[in-house]
Amino acid sequence: MKLYIKNMVCDRCKMAVETVFDKLDLHPTNVVLGEVELKEENLSDTQYRGVKESLEKLGFELLKDRKKATVTQIKAAIVELVHYTKEPLKVNLSDYLADKLNADYGYLSSVFSAEEKNTIEHYYIQQKIEKAKELLSYGELTLSEIAFQLNYSSVAHLSAQFKKETGITPSQFKQDLRRKTLDKV
Repeated sequence: MKLYIKNMVCDRCKMAVETVFDKLDLHPTNVVLGEVELKEENLSDTQYRGVKESLEKLGFELLKDRKKATVTQIKAAIVELVHYTKEPLKVNLSDYLADKLNADYGYLSSVFSAEEKNTIEHYYIQQKIEKAKELLSYGELTLSEIAFQLNYSSVAHLSAQFKKETGITPSQFKQDLRRKTLDKV
């Protein structure tokens, strides 16, 4: 049985969710961002409520609505791609998501836009800018190295998107250091 969980955006989130299931004597066989696969075929109403309430206490949301679950899967795939994958994307984002989620990209795009009032592409850019902010705040990489790591064609392209999203240049950001948590993007 698969369950979809909103706001599960990092490895610590996965560990927290696994702990919830362990405490409820449920058996996750696979936990990835936004999704838990259980050994159990079904949950009783009591088990479902227990999972829902335990997750909500930690700031997560158990999703029943299939469209919301799809949006959560899209977000999790993008967060994983931008924040946790070292290899550059070798295909375009639409092909990557369609393959990863085993769904038509047109469907994914329309569901995401309807639910989020935002496009997948803009969400992807927002995540890349948050990653750029993170890397800038560490001060270990040059802007050129950050642009390369985030698959930008040039420093100018990264700088233009950064300014468009944040209202400031990367240099100004380095002086100010404002970041959002991933679940707030």
